[in-house]
Amino acid sequence: MAKVPSAAVAAGGLVGGYGVARWTGKRQLGGVVLAVAGAAAAQRWRQQAGGKAAGALTAAYVAAFAGSHPLAKKVGAWPAVFGVAGAVAVASWAVADRQG
Repeated sequence: MAKVPSAAVAAGGLVGGYGVARWTGKRQLGGVVLAVAGAAAAQRWRQQAGGKAAGALTAAYVAAFAGSHPLAKKVGAWPAVFGVAGAVAVASWAVADRQG
């Protein structure tokens, strides 16, 4: 069975975390999805690209989550989430997945 690319795990965590929070009305549950996917992606990043790259990509993941909030005020919630998820996915692919 093929591994799911870390780019998909990271993007899925951002989109899934927001979706779960929105549809359940429980922000903490969305946070759990976000954190679990982020930890899984970070582990994969460390295996594929090393500790420094994993640290940088994890920082990008957290910054994307934080940045989606002010961006949502300008473009709407779902476009903001999809935009930052796409940016993290591209960075993840470029740094970690492309090598594997």
